[in-house]
Amino acid sequence: MRCLICKRGSTEPATTTVTLERDGLIMVIKGVPAQVCRNCGEAYVDEKVASELLTSAKRRRNRGPKSRSAST
Repeated sequence: MRCLICKRGSTEPATTTVTLERDGLIMVIKGVPAQVCRNCGEAYVDEKVASELLTSAKRRRNRGPKSRSAST
């Protein structure tokens, strides 16, 4: 597909990183399948994947933050 942002590049299957933020929770998901523009790098996530990401974020928010312990 033609990139909607730069209007010059076309997209190809690749992966991207998606950051979601809601109610003080920031969730970073790496390796998300997407169509990525070869020219500018804009990523397009399809509707099914986006829905799965939002569902996952809602579940995570409902469980509360996970604490990390730093190794010293």
